[in-house]
Amino acid sequence: MMKLCGVLLTMSALVVGAADWPNYRGPDQNGVARETGLTVKAPKELWRIAMGPGASSVTVSGGRLFTMGNVKNQDIVYCLDPATGKELWRYSYECPLGKRSFEGGPAATPTVDDDRVYTLSHRGDLHCLAAATGKLIWRRNLVSDFKGSRPQWGFAGSPAVFGELLILDVGGDGSSTVALNKMDGTVRWKSGDELAGYATPVPAEFGGTAAVVLFKGRAVVALALADGRELWRHHWQTSYNVNAASPIVRGNEVFVSSGYNVGAALLRVSSNQVAVAWRNKNLCNQINSAVMLGEHLYGINGNVGPKAPLNCVAWATGELLWSAEHNGGGSLTAADGKLVVLTDKGELIIASATPEGYREQSRTAVLNERCWVAPVVSGGRVYCRSNAGTLVCVSLQEN
Repeated sequence: MMKLCGVLLTMSALVVGAADWPNYRGPDQNGVARETGLTVKAPKELWRIAMGPGASSVTVSGGRLFTMGNVKNQDIVYCLDPATGKELWRYSYECPLGKRSFEGGPAATPTVDDDRVYTLSHRGDLHCLAAATGKLIWRRNLVSDFKGSRPQWGFAGSPAVFGELLILDVGGDGSSTVALNKMDGTVRWKSGDELAGYATPVPAEFGGTAAVVLFKGRAVVALALADGRELWRHHWQTSYNVNAASPIVRGNEVFVSSGYNVGAALLRVSSNQVAVAWRNKNLCNQINSAVMLGEHLYGINGNVGPKAPLNCVAWATGELLWSAEHNGGGSLTAADGKLVVLTDKGELIIASATPEGYREQSRTAVLNERCWVAPVVSGGRVYCRSNAGTLVCVSLQEN
């Protein structure tokens, strides 16, 4: 069973096309796109639409783009043509905007798996829809169906598909993590009794055991994928229990980071025992995760806002190699050896991904609203979304 799970995890990372971005943080769940041939010239706008407030990012799969917004207290799941922005279908349901100290709306990103798309609202409404038509296949609610506990700012971690399983951070009593049969929504296993975090579960393997790593409200936890048994945990306390940035896993090493001046750490796991390789405050990811390229981490340091710099940190030691104070907060993705940064105020920056220093190649104002959502690179295009609900698509390829 363990070997089968590992095979399924490997397959899930290989079957998507080079241009596909089927889930939060991309096909390899690390914020790095499989793109080449991107130009560094000023991007050309292709289209823009208004979809209602939200912090839901974009997924692209099979020639379709999926995202979410909230209009008049209804969550709307949009399916668009990624090249033109033309609406292909929409699915809506009642859900309060819930401003929650920002613009409000859905915070989780749709997850595409084969012919299905999975979505989650901030109050725990889980939907499985047909990717081609938007037809409802099944639905659940994390609170009423699984005795989950909604965190203060609502559910934000995206549904995560691992082989036959759909994994969710529920935060319930006896069901803090829930694994469902992705086909019909029935429970395969439940695990734990602790507060939910705001991060999306990520795949891992420890000692030959296929696993899932979750950034809970007060700990980093690894569970066996087959049955949910706990493999290891590491206590991690952040103000307001805001552990939101997805961990980055490389082999038996796990990088975690959070804001509110808590900082980051590299954990090394051996025989399900955790050792802290380093811990410091050189990279505080409050909402959006860092990206790892080569032996270096790049990420927004500090709380959200226009003054948070872009930092480069050595993976092995945690040493701060450079800090770009003028970056302007926001979030980032990596593609084609470049950093693709969307600042808090809506500037799209292309910079070299190098530990030798911050080297900006282009900067273009693409939005004029607050932006906390990481840009997505797919098929030579960059999709940038504001919290208020404007989605703009720009080209990074020569015509």
